[in-house]
Amino acid sequence: MTNNSTTPTNHFNNWSNDAGFDILHEEREPVELAISGVIPSYVSGTLYRTGPGGCQVKTANGTTYSVDHWFDGFSQNHRFQIIQTSSSTRVIYNSRRSVDPLIEHIRETGNMDGFSFGQKRDPCTSFFKKVMTMFIPGPRSPEDQANIGVTVSINPPGLSGPQTAENQKHAAHGSGIHTFLAKTDAAVMRHIEPETLEPKGVMSQAVLHPELTGNLSAAHAKSDPVTGDVFNYNLALGRQSIYRVFRVSAATGQTEVLATITDAPAAYLHSSILTENYFILCVWNSYYAWGGMKILWEKNMLDAIAHFDPTQKALWYVVDRKHGKGVVAKYECDPFFCFHTVNAWEEPSRTDPLHTDIVADLSIYKNLDVLKRFYYNNIKSSSPASLNYAGEKRRSCDVFLRRWRLPSVDIASPLESQEAITEHTAEHSHSCDLPVINPRFLTKPSRYIYGACDRDLSTFFDGLVKYDMETHTASYFTVHGHSPGEPIFVPDPKGTAEDDGVLLSVVLDGYAEKSYLLVLDAKTMEEVGRASMECIVGFGFHGAYISQAIAGPGTDT
Repeated sequence: MTNNSTTPTNHFNNWSNDAGFDILHEEREPVELAISGVIPSYVSGTLYRTGPGGCQVKTANGTTYSVDHWFDGFSQNHRFQIIQTSSSTRVIYNSRRSVDPLIEHIRETGNMDGFSFGQKRDPCTSFFKKVMTMFIPGPRSPEDQANIGVTVSINPPGLSGPQTAENQKHAAHGSGIHTFLAKTDAAVMRHIEPETLEPKGVMSQAVLHPELTGNLSAAHAKSDPVTGDVFNYNLALGRQSIYRVFRVSAATGQTEVLATITDAPAAYLHSSILTENYFILCVWNSYYAWGGMKILWEKNMLDAIAHFDPTQKALWYVVDRKHGKGVVAKYECDPFFCFHTVNAWEEPSRTDPLHTDIVADLSIYKNLDVLKRFYYNNIKSSSPASLNYAGEKRRSCDVFLRRWRLPSVDIASPLESQEAITEHTAEHSHSCDLPVINPRFLTKPSRYIYGACDRDLSTFFDGLVKYDMETHTASYFTVHGHSPGEPIFVPDPKGTAEDDGVLLSVVLDGYAEKSYLLVLDAKTMEEVGRASMECIVGFGFHGAYISQAIAGPGTDT
């Protein structure tokens, strides 16, 4: 594919996406959206989205401060209420930034102090000053400047008492949503008011358990689809890094440390893996240099990650999550990088049906190049730098869906690593990131994976894909110039097939510079309806949908 642009103001392949990367617009007062087509009657609830909005600030001295990396854009939360009655369907939208104090600080000072994911340090900062800030850190940024907005949790356990039917009945909001959290890959969370989206206080994982004092965690916690228990890890950096795997009980609200892992390198791990009986911490090859202490030197996570080592194995730690046995098995495989795991389950071993294998699906990359691709200059359609990732130059950033098998986990030893066996790797053109499945199939054998695909049609995501893990075929939703976000699967309550339901995705029409909430048939990947907007929703990260008829555990993404 060639670039059709002749000036920096034109767009790669005539696919404009710039408008989705720098949004400071809010809709604090709810507005009703225009609906076309049909939104199925069972889609009745609330969709939340979070992620970056704006990335530039006009400063008091007349300059423009620009955020470098997409992961550091100014967090904004969005709420779509889908209201069904016997005679009509309505979609109500509101949004609000959660970092106005940070934006104001940048406006006044021209700087974004504190730690970030990928913001470059001032090249004029002296070696001496870098050394001094490592050992004599400056004052911490106020908590109202914390830029937290990667994933969301709805009614998570441990923060408002046990999740009982009585508690849900008396929730503060008519929607049944009493707690809404925004999270990131640091071990902190921000309370968000569920209706107005007003940002509230920030808290650390230490409020859940006194041993969870590390600074890092996974933005994606894992929820047991039956009990609602939430699982994650807390990572303390140092000469000997310590991972503490923990569970928050939905029944009691109490937190328990399930395992302490001290023989794994500190790494940037955005997600983890859950089966019916196990939590799997996969330490893929995004290791921090100096045991993580380089973060203090660079003041960002990206530049603190060591160069990818193709000779170093990825490590899998299998933790018993029901009987207090800690780490029960270890596996290793060839190196890779991953943002998002998809699903995992247990099944009889292929070599001996009396034993149990774990099967796990992940969206993987062959190295770390994709992390630097997500600098704004590399993904904006009008940026000349995006040509550095066009065509064959993008191949090192390709994503692949891959299935692994961890054999005979029930008789494996934690003292000796076995091989994690690669069973299938999908073609890049069939693969996706931001993957989702029908939530009814979490921790169960699943066939279909949905996500955002990148087939070189634009400088960013250019469609939605449905991949069939049995037939190894794919189907797509793609409209030229329309850039989708993460899909969310809403199951048809009367459906029996795995793909009975719809996908919800917020899409930017790059030509009109307006967004819309897309509703896709998950079986056919054809549009059935949409709710059109008069504004732009910035390209965010993740979201969660909760049905109006809340029953059962909360939602953690």
